[in-house]
Amino acid sequence: MKELKILAVLVFFTLLTYWGVEPFAHSKMHKHVEFKNFAYSDLKPIGKTGDIARGKALVMGAGACVGCHSIKSQGMPAPMDPNSAASAYGVNPPDLSKVGALFDAKFLANLIENPVKALKLEHKFDGKTRFFPMPAFGGAGGDKNQEVADMVAYLQSIAKEVTPVEAYETSCGRCHANRYGKWTQIGMVPKTKSNIVTNQDVDLLKFQTKVADYQNTLVKYTGKLPPDLSIMIRARSEEFLKTFLENPQSQLPGTGMPRVGLSKEGYEKVVSYLEKTGDPSKPARDALGPWVIGFFIIFTILALLWKKSVWKELH
Repeated sequence: MKELKILAVLVFFTLLTYWGVEPFAHSKMHKHVEFKNFAYSDLKPIGKTGDIARGKALVMGAGACVGCHSIKSQGMPAPMDPNSAASAYGVNPPDLSKVGALFDAKFLANLIENPVKALKLEHKFDGKTRFFPMPAFGGAGGDKNQEVADMVAYLQSIAKEVTPVEAYETSCGRCHANRYGKWTQIGMVPKTKSNIVTNQDVDLLKFQTKVADYQNTLVKYTGKLPPDLSIMIRARSEEFLKTFLENPQSQLPGTGMPRVGLSKEGYEKVVSYLEKTGDPSKPARDALGPWVIGFFIIFTILALLWKKSVWKELH
């Protein structure tokens, strides 16, 4: 019984440290930000039911979306390559194929109507000395609120199942590289053959030059190169990640990073990609955990039975 009491004390203080002391220490060391569950309560509700057909006409026409954005799923390629687009706008505009499934509908509507406010970048783009590259939608001659709702409805209608890598590419990948995922700001790193010089190696050098040029343009736009996110999932807590993506200003006041506008489902897709690239052994660890606990339980039982057997003979 004495050994069981000692074991119970050890387990108690271990759990207290893991679930009590460590979280408390983190709460004191890091700023606490209340998570709003991606509600975006500061943004104006849509208030209208969108019409998909009218929305398509606006996106392809008066809304002028395809003047800067690609919609590859609908056969609309990008007007410019990533480097040319970055030179024109500061960063390559995202493809719109999946935004309806990744981003909150209210955020999308406000982004169309007033991008600077939706992105929380008023401190960076004041509209007097510096202008945001995406213009606000001024309407196409009808009810502007209805027109915005129509465009959101269309974008949602074309957004099919989104993979984690697509979620990352659309939400983060035009500014943030992920070297463990072989991702750069302009796309995946090309595969090359080893030990021999081939045309693929030459293509890789050309690609690396394009990445460097894009990054230089990005630095001019953002002020510094956005960090590589390969191990962000391990370097930061989940609480930090979701509150930061929900509102970057809440964690880093004055940061040039825009509010991403993800829905809860979109956030989970991005985190899934970060876990896959930054912590690929997590599924294996999770699967091994119950077996390890089971081993210790069985070992403890056997050790107690052995002790009783030995001491029974001595007494």
